[in-house]
Amino acid sequence: MHNVAVIDRLVNLLDSDANLIFNMSAEEAEAAVGSGDPERVRKIDGQFAILHKDGNIVRMARSLGRPMRYFLAKLVDGPCLIVAERIEEIAEWLTKEGLEGQFHPAYTRMVPAHHVTEISLVGCPDPNPVYTRYFAPRKDVLSTDPDEIGRHYIGALQAEIGRWLDQIDDREPLGVLFSGGIDSGSVFLVLYDLLLRRGQSPARLKAFTLSVDGGGDDVRQAREFLEQLDLGVFLETIDVSADEVCLDDAVAAMEG
Repeated sequence: MHNVAVIDRLVNLLDSDANLIFNMSAEEAEAAVGSGDPERVRKIDGQFAILHKDGNIVRMARSLGRPMRYFLAKLVDGPCLIVAERIEEIAEWLTKEGLEGQFHPAYTRMVPAHHVTEISLVGCPDPNPVYTRYFAPRKDVLSTDPDEIGRHYIGALQAEIGRWLDQIDDREPLGVLFSGGIDSGSVFLVLYDLLLRRGQSPARLKAFTLSVDGGGDDVRQAREFLEQLDLGVFLETIDVSADEVCLDDAVAAMEG
């Protein structure tokens, strides 16, 4: 359920329950964003989309995994900032308030990931945000040895998935959207390995692959990937006919 809070000229449609923060409370994370200090925001470990209002100053920050969009509407007493995850949520709120004539999807803006975005709610609703990057990894710090790079890459992936697993009931089923490529393959194998290391049964893990009209490159690649590792039992193929696939519906499900 989305928590809608109207504070002066700010409408917050973000679902705070969708944030997954591992190393501090939600209040501490919000205070870090409110400070505008990129070093404090950098310390927030997890997936999040957070905003903070202090007078006429609104600061927003998000990690890569959570969208965060905003729109400035014109009200009699000044601009009103609406912040949401999906464009359609902004449109629905404006329609409910009788302001749908102001809306166009192109007028919405995405808060860039890994930046603190600061907006002043003064004057006409013409946002001139200030962006401060809080996550800027250094380049060229590893050797060119692919084995070393792989250890760092998979090690970081394992650490993050491990933190996520800590939040999941050990009886809950786990699924990976699986194409059999290097990315989904790495996620699946790291999950499988972590379950074994924790003494948990990997039987609750499945690799889900879409098959259209009984075929497709993904399902062939997925099957070959898992069978080479004698893990074919984990493949769960979702069979659909071509006339059931609608790209517009798929995009609408991911992007408002």
